[in-house]
Amino acid sequence: MQLTEAQLRQYEQDGYVVLPALFSPREVDVLRAALAPVFAEETPANVREKMSGEVRTAMGLHLRHPAYAKLVRHPRLLDPAFQLLGKRLYAQQVKVNVKAAFEGEAWQWHYDFATHRNEDGVGKPLALNLHVFLDDVVEFNGPLYFIPGSHRHATPEAMLDTVSTSYPLWVVDRPSVAKLVEAQGIVSATGPAGTALIFGDTLVHASPPNLSPWNRRIFSLIVNPVENAQTTFARPDYKHHRDFSPLVPLDDNCLLAAAA
Repeated sequence: MQLTEAQLRQYEQDGYVVLPALFSPREVDVLRAALAPVFAEETPANVREKMSGEVRTAMGLHLRHPAYAKLVRHPRLLDPAFQLLGKRLYAQQVKVNVKAAFEGEAWQWHYDFATHRNEDGVGKPLALNLHVFLDDVVEFNGPLYFIPGSHRHATPEAMLDTVSTSYPLWVVDRPSVAKLVEAQGIVSATGPAGTALIFGDTLVHASPPNLSPWNRRIFSLIVNPVENAQTTFARPDYKHHRDFSPLVPLDDNCLLAAAA
């Protein structure tokens, strides 16, 4: 799977690109079925909502279930990443971000490189976030909000917020967000389950709470060039993986073969 010239231009201009129907309903069913045993585990890698106790983020999934070990090596995710960054990429972080129906809390305005730089000593903002929607993502169940083109502006300062939610996050202050939105606007990333999404390390984004009766689960693989790997190791492996081996794609039918 290769990004078209138009998709490459959109990524350069907007900082993200949406890939509709990248995974089939059968493949999504395999990935959904794998979540129940993972969510049931009592482990720090399952970060839970402060108020409800529902899983907010399940991390290190490729080390916890074979379906996700396949997904991090899926050519439909890796081939576009290779186009953008070259072929020596490692799995920096692997997770599912959850917004449980009625319970899912917000993710504040942020860009990922603030965490990668401040927590992990990553030198350059090269990492890519590769998403797969495991549920239909609509306007009402907590879609991602992007400020398109914000990656082309000066990187705003970020502050560590340890209070607002159960997940400490390096966030962008409101005046900086307002200035960027005035210049670039806001878009939401929606689509049916199986939709994929690619965005870069300095794109400013957020997501609102989920007040709807519909779950919203999104898989996230962050890949980073081996040459740009972390240099400090304060965070546990499930938050930034320490296996810097380059990812090698599997066969295109690997998810369904694993389910057979």
